[in-house]
Amino acid sequence: MYSKKIKKHLLTAVLLIFSSIIYGQGSLPISHVDEIDQIAVIENPALKRILIKEINSNKKWKRLVAGKQMSIGIVDLSDPTNFKYAGMNDNFMMYAASLPKIAILLAAMDAIDKGEMEYTDEIKTDLRLMISKSNNQASTRMIDRLGYQKIEEVLRAPKNMLYDEEVGGGLWVGKRYAAQGKRSPDPLKGLSHAATTRQVCSFYYQLALGNLVSPERSKEMLEIMKDPKLHHKFVNTLDKVAPKATVYRKSGSWRNYHSDSALVWGPERKYIIVALIDNDYGEQIIRNLVRPLEKVLKKARSL
Repeated sequence: MYSKKIKKHLLTAVLLIFSSIIYGQGSLPISHVDEIDQIAVIENPALKRILIKEINSNKKWKRLVAGKQMSIGIVDLSDPTNFKYAGMNDNFMMYAASLPKIAILLAAMDAIDKGEMEYTDEIKTDLRLMISKSNNQASTRMIDRLGYQKIEEVLRAPKNMLYDEEVGGGLWVGKRYAAQGKRSPDPLKGLSHAATTRQVCSFYYQLALGNLVSPERSKEMLEIMKDPKLHHKFVNTLDKVAPKATVYRKSGSWRNYHSDSALVWGPERKYIIVALIDNDYGEQIIRNLVRPLEKVLKKARSL
């Protein structure tokens, strides 16, 4: 007889094959499974070793990592029976500019699902503007509708676990994307808009499996995050190397802080990549990261 764990993996494999058949018809990237492993459980030492070696082969990147000015997270979703995660400085929280708007999106979907907010056309428009074009006015309107307490509650919820002081913090939204307004900084570092690459990877990982709020709300979030209108950073390179892949994405930039995050799903690519950079040339560094990270993922699959 098969063990419970093996049965779960077999079921996931079957569901993935089924989802690939209907992909493009509103399905999740990976069919929903009620119980998924936490991001820490899928951490893969071999993938991490390959990642460290590849990043450290670039002297500038090695210095940035050593100075905690560069954080990276990757998740390989190509094998439904063996998801793999690895990161560098991935529990180090950094200012992330507009990237944490994904936390506002999640809190909004949670509020809508619980009947705390009506899903009006106006809110649908604001959510799309907030994510696709990173519109600050739409983001601020959503923050005002939800409140900081609601956003924090959703991020800290045991089901989501996207902010936790025990593992370096995570996603945080504690200021309107406007000059005026009350601040609610995170408890660890006092940052207003922050993230760790580990928790951003966890967001996308749970989202891809339909485990954020519900499968239906996860699908809605994916639709909002699909086909970004800003073609810089990761997307600039993905447009060239993976033009047929579907990209779900949110990025951010402010002064020398640059961030990007993407779930890439196509015939030859099924992965999550996240980067936070504290450097004037961060936008270009993030563009240049895509090919090395794909190289890392390819090497890990051959082991």
